[in-house]
Amino acid sequence: MAANPQTTTGTGPVATPISKSPSAFKRWFRLLLKSKTGTVGLIIVLTVILISIFAKQLAPHDPNQINPAMMLKPPVWMDGGSADYILGTDNLGRDILSRIIFGSQISLAVGISAVVLAGVIGVFVGLVAGYYGGIIDNILMRLVDSFLAIPTILFALVILSIFGPSVPTLIVVLGITNWVQYARLVRGEVLSIKEREFVKAAKSIGVRDNQIILRHLLPNVISPFIVISTLSVATTIILEASLSFLGLGIQPPTISWGGILSDGRDYIATSWWLATFPGLAITITVLGIIFLGDWLRDVLDPRANNGR
Repeated sequence: MAANPQTTTGTGPVATPISKSPSAFKRWFRLLLKSKTGTVGLIIVLTVILISIFAKQLAPHDPNQINPAMMLKPPVWMDGGSADYILGTDNLGRDILSRIIFGSQISLAVGISAVVLAGVIGVFVGLVAGYYGGIIDNILMRLVDSFLAIPTILFALVILSIFGPSVPTLIVVLGITNWVQYARLVRGEVLSIKEREFVKAAKSIGVRDNQIILRHLLPNVISPFIVISTLSVATTIILEASLSFLGLGIQPPTISWGGILSDGRDYIATSWWLATFPGLAITITVLGIIFLGDWLRDVLDPRANNGR
């Protein structure tokens, strides 16, 4: 007897797992076209992803090439600007546009990788705590409370100061500081879902716990997980930029948007473009991810729709 994880019984709706059928994709595409913010968000996110993939082909210059003769050149539309450097150059004569293009690779990679790591940890903890309950739930939730009591930025600064800033370390630090939100979300979903009749029926016929968790509980928490993960990528990109700005994130010669901002902070009064354009890149990307995440919430979370 196989239980249908999409079945809704009792009170409150169960989030519908993602369907891979062509009709589902067509329906989502139609809903996306109806949502102006969702469409704009998708266009922005796809554009940034494509820019990061084809950075070598799109960048007009070597992003690390130092040219003392072209130091602090303004954007092309200002007096003294050059058509070869559309967004100007930095204090070492490096092309700002090329650095922003290459910086998208690291910023996206760190943001997505950290969210994946945090999601894996959080989903596992939430599933185990919600399903088994009792002392296991108490122990895991006290661990969650302990992480919540520590300021994220302070914890990240301490760990990076001890182990030294690097891309892998930064991903791990951002991952282990953000898993608690997934654990709490998934635990709350599981506490509701495990009382449904299809879960009780699976238990009654002797289905093992790991099969119940993977086949019946996990599919029902995927939708809210995707929604919160999408929004968390935006938060993680901002946090990475903040740490890089403070000098404890991505280190030269590796390029990130936060690092470009850090390089330009001493020239804001005289050469505003050094910090303005990478700041705009971060802002536009984060807004695109937020717009897309809001649309996903409306599509995948029936409770959000019911509240409208």
